[in-house]
Amino acid sequence: MLNDDIVYVGHICDTARKALGLVAGKTRSDYDEDELLRLALTHLIQVIGEAARHVSRQLRDEHPKIPWQEIIGMRHKVVHDYMNVDEDIVWRTVTQEIEPLVEKLESILPPRNLTDER
Repeated sequence: MLNDDIVYVGHICDTARKALGLVAGKTRSDYDEDELLRLALTHLIQVIGEAARHVSRQLRDEHPKIPWQEIIGMRHKVVHDYMNVDEDIVWRTVTQEIEPLVEKLESILPPRNLTDER
């Protein structure tokens, strides 16, 4: 795995965890009523997609069970068709699809060395 891939995959995981933290204890009704939450989640999905776009073709090909094209495509939808973002898809993505994605991505990352974090 290239060093850049480690950075981007790690960034996806970190950003996805932020999204999960924002919806913890929230309902769909909470989401519908909170414009800042909707904007934040949309932005985080955009960041995840942009980071996925920078993951090398080699790594994406080595891990075909990760829906790279769908992740990148969702980023394109949020950025380029922002007036037609489907809030049902955003909510479902964050509440149902991000946690399994993080688990898959973490499994391809090398183990963290605690001395590297100092």
